[in-house]
Amino acid sequence: MEEYYLICEDSLEGIFTGIYDAYLMKRPHEQIHICVGEESNYRLFAVYEDHKPDEQKAVKVARTIGREFGGETYMSICRALASPEGDKGEAVYKTVVAGLKMKNRKDVMGNLMDPYVHRVFQLSRFTANEAHYHVEFLRFRELENGILYAEIGPKNNIVTWIMPHFADRFPLENFVIYDEKRNIYAIHPAGKEWYLVCGDEGEGRMEHQFSEGEKKYGELFCSFFHTIAIKERGNNTLQRNMLPLRYRKYMTEFL
Repeated sequence: MEEYYLICEDSLEGIFTGIYDAYLMKRPHEQIHICVGEESNYRLFAVYEDHKPDEQKAVKVARTIGREFGGETYMSICRALASPEGDKGEAVYKTVVAGLKMKNRKDVMGNLMDPYVHRVFQLSRFTANEAHYHVEFLRFRELENGILYAEIGPKNNIVTWIMPHFADRFPLENFVIYDEKRNIYAIHPAGKEWYLVCGDEGEGRMEHQFSEGEKKYGELFCSFFHTIAIKERGNNTLQRNMLPLRYRKYMTEFL
C-alpha cells in the first residue's frame, strides 16, 4: 500500500493547507501523512510532495474546524501547532479526520483514547502552560527612548498568545517583546493594535540602549531580591520546580 507524505511549512497556514490538500487527494486517510518541514528520513515505497501555504485553503480549514468542533477545540489545535514538535501536523490532521467522523463533533477533544487526539491535547497543554508562565515571569526593561523591551526564549511559539494580555494591561505604552529563538518582534505602539515583525537585530544591539533609570532600578531590584532571601530556608529543588532555570536568563533578578 503506497503511502503519501505531504511536506508542509512549519506554520498554521502551512499545516492547514496540507490538511486541505490531503482531503483533495480522495485517498484513505490512513495512507496520507503530514510532515512539518523537511523530512530527514525518507521511507521506501512512499511518495513525498511539497505543499506551499495557501491562505484561501488555510482559511477554509480554519472555518471548518471552528464550525464543526467549536471555538475551544479550534484554540486547542492552534496551541498545538505552536509547538516545536515534528509530529504536530500529523496529530492535528488525524484529529480532524477523527472528529469529522463523530456524531457529536464538538466532543472530539474528549476522545483521549485516540492517540492523535491525546497528542494534540498534550501539545496544547504544554503551550498553554508555557504561555501562562511567561505572563508571570516576563520582565520589561526601559530603553533610552522610553520603549519597554522584553526578551523571551520559549520552547513553543507563544508570542501571539501572550501579547493580548500585555496589550490589555498596557494599552498606552510602547513596548516590544522579542522572541530570540525565532527572531520575532511583537510590537505594540501606544494606543494601537500590536503586530509581528521578523527582524535581524540581536540582543547585543539592545544592551547599550537601556536607560540610566532602568539600570539603577535593575540594580536595586537585584539587591532587594537577594537581601530578602533567607539562606537557611533555601530550597533549590523547590525553586527550580516553581521557576525553571531556562526562564531565569531573561529575568532582571537573575541577570
